Amino acid sequence: MEKEDLLNDDFLKQFKTGEELNAFLKQVQKRGIEKMLEGELDGHLGYTKSQKSNNTNSRNGHSEKKVRTSFGESNVQVPRDRDASFNPMIVPKRGNMVDGIENVIVSLYAKGMSNNDIEEQIREVYGFDVSTSTISRITDAITNDIVAWQSRPLEPVYLIVWMDGIVFKVRENSKVINKTVYIAVGLKRDGKKEVLGLWLGKNESAAFWMSVLTDMRARGVEDILITATDNLNGFTDTIRNVFPQSKTQICVIHQIRNASRYVVWKDKKAFSRDMKHIYTAPTKEAAHAALEDFARQWEDKYSYAIKSWRENWEDLTVFFEFPLEIRKIIYTTNIIENLNGKIRKYTKNKLSFPTDQAVMKSVYLAMREATKKWSMPIQNWGIVLNQFLVIFEKRVKL
Repeated sequence: MEKEDLLNDDFLKQFKTGEELNAFLKQVQKRGIEKMLEGELDGHLGYTKSQKSNNTNSRNGHSEKKVRTSFGESNVQVPRDRDASFNPMIVPKRGNMVDGIENVIVSLYAKGMSNNDIEEQIREVYGFDVSTSTISRITDAITNDIVAWQSRPLEPVYLIVWMDGIVFKVRENSKVINKTVYIAVGLKRDGKKEVLGLWLGKNESAAFWMSVLTDMRARGVEDILITATDNLNGFTDTIRNVFPQSKTQICVIHQIRNASRYVVWKDKKAFSRDMKHIYTAPTKEAAHAALEDFARQWEDKYSYAIKSWRENWEDLTVFFEFPLEIRKIIYTTNIIENLNGKIRKYTKNKLSFPTDQAVMKSVYLAMREATKKWSMPIQNWGIVLNQFLVIFEKRVKL
């Protein structure tokens, strides 16, 4: 029988009840799972049953495992290897819910693969067909996860919050326009990082960041000790309006890039070397002296660069108020830029997105993939925590 005729009317007539049809589909699913497991083991060993290999590891029979699926419980034959190193994604060793294939699909989608590419990958790896409509259904189910995640309560105090935005092309009213996904990453009182939320807006602006900060407060954030942001006009005032006690540090790396933007190539090396004396100075006073030296050397040629340093001086030099360990993690937004870079890597294959929902789904999944290893406190956490406890004694409650 042809594949497309599998569920035609004549075929379905043989099932007199819904229970009989369910039993048949359950058996088809069981066979499909077992085929996928065999395919996973082929990939793990590096060769198929029909091939010869010098690999010291080899097949070692099967074990039976009871799993739960949408059609009820089934006993499936799980292949084993002699080294016992095979841990299938479809049916994990210590799991009994067959959500593995959905996890595989979601993971591939998160890494930027299209539905057609995922369909082909599943077919090649598992010898099993999953339609693009099924893939869409599985990834679309993430929408509810996003809503729940975006609405979850946040902690009352964050030691540092880094904020930045990523621009994507999104279709709206038959036109492709730029929209910004705003991202906030918080440093918790246990030293671990947490993405606080993702928000989509048309343009990065202080006004939109106001709505982001207000949302964070509505979800339980009472205090942010330090914020690290780019040099968006009006951003620091916006932060102070919502979290008036927060210290606001403009990202020095952004400032360096902006100041160097129009420097001619032959001057770049000397210009950058002289500017480095400003932000690597031991104290704010020494940094100001370095700025004046920098100005004497370059102001006639690049007055706009000197002007940008002077106009933003107070917000650029907040990090000098803190010990070296804290300075290193607040004078730049590298933490969130590294995250943004990974999100870009996972979404680079999508030149534009058809809807707002599509871009949010992709960014959320990419973010989730990129933060899987955020399980440990930041470097030198013991020292950093003690410094925060001394400086912000009344505001940090462990």
